Amino acid sequence: MPASRTRKDRLVTKDRPFRTRSTAQATALGTGLALVGAVALVPVRDDVTRATPALGLVLPIVVAGLLGGRGPALVTAVVAAAALNVVFIPPHWTFDVDAIDDLVALVVFLVVAAVVGTLVAREGERRLAAESRAGELARLNEDLVAMEQERSRLAEEATRAAVLERVDAQRAALLRSVSHDLRTPLSTIRAVASDLQSGTHYDAATRADLLSLVADEAERLDRLVANLLSLSRIEAGALDPDRQAVAVEELVAHAVKRLGRMVHDVRVELDLPDDLPLADGDYTQIDQVVSNLLENASRHAPPGSCIRIGARPVAGTIDVWVDDEGGGIDRAERERIFEPFRRGGGSTSSGIGLAICKAIVEAHGGRIEATEAPGGGARFRFSLPVLDA
Repeated sequence: MPASRTRKDRLVTKDRPFRTRSTAQATALGTGLALVGAVALVPVRDDVTRATPALGLVLPIVVAGLLGGRGPALVTAVVAAAALNVVFIPPHWTFDVDAIDDLVALVVFLVVAAVVGTLVAREGERRLAAESRAGELARLNEDLVAMEQERSRLAEEATRAAVLERVDAQRAALLRSVSHDLRTPLSTIRAVASDLQSGTHYDAATRADLLSLVADEAERLDRLVANLLSLSRIEAGALDPDRQAVAVEELVAHAVKRLGRMVHDVRVELDLPDDLPLADGDYTQIDQVVSNLLENASRHAPPGSCIRIGARPVAGTIDVWVDDEGGGIDRAERERIFEPFRRGGGSTSSGIGLAICKAIVEAHGGRIEATEAPGGGARFRFSLPVLDA
């Protein structure tokens, strides 16, 4: 910036040469022009009126005022009046004045010359001041632009730092959640496998129950991996539904049966009409939404309570809801609960299941919300488009 400003100042100085003139130089130039002009008009002084040399001698005064200011202009005016008197007012080559009219004309010329020089000098000073202000404004504008660029750069760096900090926080939360969610089913599977490998004798019913427990925990791991893969696709913007005809009542019944061991402490009631229209969606993704909501409800439903799953056609869509009889969700949390890694009070989940549900439902053109269930507890309701006939 300093280099460009210096170049600009040099250009401005070049456009205003009078700035480089000193008072002495302007005085010398003005008086010199007045004397030379007076001498140059000597051959024709008898052929012209006295007004002609008077007008000609005003020009050096203007030049002196422009280049040097008021002082050189007044000095030049005095010299020009003296030259007018000596060269053009009889008797020539003396300072004497014979006629009163000539004396009045000389005084008038001196006054007019002084006024003209003063006005020209003042105008030059105003021009200098204006150009100085313009130069200062230009420099201030350069500084302002530089400051704005610096502010933008700092803001970008701050935003980038905030994003990186948020990403790091999400990664840390994900690692904590996933490590917990992975450890629980893996511990169960490892314990059962160790017992079976050690040769411990179990009757057929117990052995089948243990193998079913391993299968359930493996299913739980599979859901966790599916949620993680869905989260990565959401972040990459690649969550595109593979649409097909989906029978919602069959999908819900299959999910409830598959997750039977997880909800064995509660009752599950289905409210699914037989004439429910087909949904237009991705079967796997919708099954993931229902499974996540059912697992979420089972975590918060007290033992012996009821989880209700229902669906109804509503104006070209299918509304699906999952109710539990737990403690419900505070109003302030009903929107934020769908944010990634956001956990409800007392929850031990990874905090990504509801965020994935929201992303999948919105990818299908629907919406999901958390409200209060009839009779208390939480209700999660989402909509799906109906398959066009």
